[in-house]
Amino acid sequence: MIKIILITVSSLLISACTYYPPAPAPAVYTTINKTSKFDQSWSAAVGALADQGVRISVQDRDAGIIQGMQNGITVTGNLQTQADGRVRVEFNTAGATKNDPTLIERITRAYNGRMGR
Repeated sequence: MIKIILITVSSLLISACTYYPPAPAPAVYTTINKTSKFDQSWSAAVGALADQGVRISVQDRDAGIIQGMQNGITVTGNLQTQADGRVRVEFNTAGATKNDPTLIERITRAYNGRMGR
C-alpha cells in the first residue's frame, strides 16, 4: 500500500513539472554589402542616361563618374558611397540645356524607377 502511495505521489510530482521551451534565437539581420548597393546604383544610373538617349562617353566606375551627351547637353552622373553605406547619386547638366530643359528631370525619374522608387 505504501508503495502505491509513493508511486502516485511521485507521478503527481513529475507531472507537475513545467517544461519551458528554449527562447527563440534573436533575428539575424543581414546587410547588403556596400559594393552591391553601389553596383545597383551604378547600373541604374547608366541605364537612366541610356533611357533618355544620352550617348555615354565616359564610365569611370572607380571614380564614380558617368558622362555623356545628348542634343548639345553634357550630362554627368556622380556616385559616391557614404560612410553609412548609402550611395549618393547626383546628375548634372551643362551646355545647351535650353534644347531640352526637362532632360535632367527625366533622367532622375528614370533612375528612381530603376531603383524601385
